Amino acid sequence: MNIDLATRLREPRILTTPGVYDALTALLVERAGFEAAYLSGASIAYTRLGRPDIGLLSLDDVASVTGNIRERVGLHLIVDADTGFGNALNVTRTVKLLERAGASAIQLEDQTLPKRCGHLDGKTLVSTTEMQGKIRAACDARAHAGTLVIARTDAVAVEGLDAALERAERYAEAGADVLFVEAVRSPDDMRIALARLAAKAPMLANMVEGGKTPILPAAELQALGYRIAIFPGGTVRALAHALQGYYASLQAHGTTAAMREHMLDFDGLNALIGTPQMLELGRRYAG
Repeated sequence: MNIDLATRLREPRILTTPGVYDALTALLVERAGFEAAYLSGASIAYTRLGRPDIGLLSLDDVASVTGNIRERVGLHLIVDADTGFGNALNVTRTVKLLERAGASAIQLEDQTLPKRCGHLDGKTLVSTTEMQGKIRAACDARAHAGTLVIARTDAVAVEGLDAALERAERYAEAGADVLFVEAVRSPDDMRIALARLAAKAPMLANMVEGGKTPILPAAELQALGYRIAIFPGGTVRALAHALQGYYASLQAHGTTAAMREHMLDFDGLNALIGTPQMLELGRRYAG
């Protein structure tokens, strides 16, 4: 990262941000030429626990993965901190730990505990006032002004679009650096949200394959007025699809030969993760 995330968001280009769930996926994102990655809480739950995004993760789970990623890559890292794992006091601790672990931006949402994926039904919300307090706590807790606070509202599914936009305005007033209106239903609703909110703070669009928001290319989202486009769960969905084919082939053939053209070999993977360089570094300190 040559510039901080706030400076990057002032550029006209939208920030296209793939989802990651560990250091290897973050490394692949960086090698593909992206500037930022989105550490998806849902994707950590999918891969660490083999479970859905229904509030099963802890702060320690997210902080551990954040630290592993930051040790490996220099990408801008947007970290999904769910509800902040509790009230405003919990948010204070969450922000301090995640910032120290290497988050460039920390996302908080206005759901109650236990939260659930923004594209699942049955969500419930805290009050606007409580969420404003959590945002103020997050802003006060950060050690550096360049660590951004992203405020997400899940109110579209619970209270409707107008109420969601009203909440987002209040969250901007509380100090949120980026606004995220989750599960917007149509391009027309996107335009309504942007017309009301884009002047108050940069807006983030969430692209979930099979979710409630239509999937649009980053260029179209930029033309609408979004500043960040995240594709949070696509990495896990692509991986799960590929592994289903891989395991089915291994079960059918008793060998990986049929899948070799879709795999890195031993040397290829070692080259990707930097094994030769690390071994050389070890030799420098060997005496």
